[in-house]
Amino acid sequence: MKTFALLFLSAMACHARVVEYDLTIARQDFTPGNGLRPIPALTVNGGIPGPTLRFREGDTARIRVHNQLGNEETSVHWHGIVLPVAQDGVPGVTTPPILAGGKHDFEFKLPHSGTYWYHSHTTLQEQRGVYGSIVVDPAGGEPVKADRDHVVVLSDWTLEKPEEVMRSLRRGGDWYALKKGSMQSLAGAVKAGELKSFFEREWSRMPAMDISDVAYDAFLANGRPSIHLPGKPGETVRLRFINAAAATYFYLQSATGPMKIVAADGPPVKPISVKRLLTGMAETYDVIVKIPPTGKWEVRATAQDGSGHASVFLGGGTLHPAPDVPKPDNYNMDSHLMAAMDEMDMPGMDMSGGKEDTDADPERPLPPYSRLRSPVPTGFPASLPRRTIELRLTGDMERYIWSFNNKTFAEDGTIPIKEGEVIRMEFINDTMMHHPIHLHGHFFRVLAGQGNDAPMKHTIDVPPMGKRTVEFRADNPGDWLLHCHLLYHMHAGMTRIFAYQDKSWKPPTQGKLKPGTNQICTDNCCVPASEQTTGTPPGMPPGHMPHGGGHEHDPLLAFLDGSIQSHMSEGTLTVMNSRNDFFASWEAGYGDENTYEADIGWKRYFDPNFSTVLGWRFTDHDGDEDRAFAGVEYRLPLLVESFLQIDSEGDLRAGLGKSIQITDRLGVFGDVRYDTGSKWEWSVGADHTLTKQFSLISQYHSDFGFGGGLQFRF
Repeated sequence: MKTFALLFLSAMACHARVVEYDLTIARQDFTPGNGLRPIPALTVNGGIPGPTLRFREGDTARIRVHNQLGNEETSVHWHGIVLPVAQDGVPGVTTPPILAGGKHDFEFKLPHSGTYWYHSHTTLQEQRGVYGSIVVDPAGGEPVKADRDHVVVLSDWTLEKPEEVMRSLRRGGDWYALKKGSMQSLAGAVKAGELKSFFEREWSRMPAMDISDVAYDAFLANGRPSIHLPGKPGETVRLRFINAAAATYFYLQSATGPMKIVAADGPPVKPISVKRLLTGMAETYDVIVKIPPTGKWEVRATAQDGSGHASVFLGGGTLHPAPDVPKPDNYNMDSHLMAAMDEMDMPGMDMSGGKEDTDADPERPLPPYSRLRSPVPTGFPASLPRRTIELRLTGDMERYIWSFNNKTFAEDGTIPIKEGEVIRMEFINDTMMHHPIHLHGHFFRVLAGQGNDAPMKHTIDVPPMGKRTVEFRADNPGDWLLHCHLLYHMHAGMTRIFAYQDKSWKPPTQGKLKPGTNQICTDNCCVPASEQTTGTPPGMPPGHMPHGGGHEHDPLLAFLDGSIQSHMSEGTLTVMNSRNDFFASWEAGYGDENTYEADIGWKRYFDPNFSTVLGWRFTDHDGDEDRAFAGVEYRLPLLVESFLQIDSEGDLRAGLGKSIQITDRLGVFGDVRYDTGSKWEWSVGADHTLTKQFSLISQYHSDFGFGGGLQFRF
């Protein structure tokens, strides 16, 4: 009987429907409209986003990806689909990169229904346009019916090259905050009535807070700032929202009234109504809205930081805009922390199908995880071995280091696990940023008080200073990424690989592995290897230690900051990676005080408040000689920078420095230092930001007098 069942299943697999697609990734100019200029972008089949790939549950996907980028590798990851490890599409981890001019054939079964997406996992190509949607219809039809079904891919758009965005984030500074109107200043704190909060933050040695890292030029729905989708009055519409943004959370809200969530990250959930829905990068939500009898109704996706939105319109006639989302209070940290704590502790609301009081929802809610319920039990068997892994989300916004447990992927990249165990992950966010954490190759249960009905997801938002707990069953052997899906956080170090340690490859009893695929083939048909054998595909032997496909790199970046003024010049050339600065700095006066001092050296970063420095000093000051020096740098309360050095001539040098933003563009600064050889030196000044690269500066220096000029940043 068992043999007959196996033969029947094998025959069914051999006659399963195969759905084929060709995707071509190419470079071409693109503009989303709204007066934005065209810029070089990466398209999939000529568009951004790429085409929607539609399947039915149980189908086999056969997708050929062609790379026409000329001189650049690429890749495609099938986000949220549980598939064999060799098909996951992460270059260097699970799948070879797709070389320029080449192609790669993917073939895998669609084991579950839902809304998913695909995107590049190579460098920063996702930001440049390599993404699209996947819809897998349930074999028995959708449990919640709708008259219309539309996919809405949300994304963010920048006119800068993504590599320059990453470089700008690594150098620090406030340009993006200034560009999008979220700069914190003394005048702004007074205007907001938050002067006390302003200085409390500085006393706690925390830099100015922001909700989002990047200032974007547009936010898009299906590649445009606004779209109009077909729908007639009285019809119900299923909107499959996919947050494909690189670095933007979106609030979703409909002018038609509360939205009904019917699926999250693919699997269905018991329907709940929400007035406003926060969705993190890489999450998907299916929501149902009903078009009223008359009018044109907006469903709006508002950037979490309030810097813009994308619009979806349904119906026709008089416009009914969606409500505005209140902007965040960036001066008051407690408002963000209390909102996070309150909502994570909020008990689940009525899931029995009764009317829910959406008017009680917060104005700026967190995702409604505690209210989501799976329609089927999701608990794992009690007999399975269990263990807990604590992952603290750590980072430094100013230096732009992001990590788990204070170690970047380059410093600690692999978490070993064993097949068959249940892994509980406790994410504890020690930062003031939201982090959308995504696990490849598995769904996890979101543990928020739902018991055996916990929803299954693959991505979860961990709010500032908050905590989330999930668990998954290790039942898909291979090497699987776990990472923050904020693209720049992932590449700055917030990445790990779950590496199954009990790896073995068992050759199939019948058939042979088809070259270049994960298919076991006989004379009659091919079946995914995962259906005939367990373990890791060939080429990944026991003890294999994966590399990170580029995520483990910690490249050196160069920056030049300084000023040319009427009486002096000063500045620093820095070559840096996550933990090290190699620098050359100078301070030179003109005229009567025609002297200079220049340092070259190495600075080692330990945390936002402490660094060490070792270097050599050149000078022509009277009575001074060139010398070696060593010291420490420490950040004091009120964000006062201090340092202490000793040099090879036995002299000590100590100093303090402080800057404060007066208005969005005007800042003041001052510093003082004492050297046992050259005695006191001090300066005060002000700068006014003009552009990303330039500011006006005026400064009085105790040795060189008063002057002004141009400050530069390259």
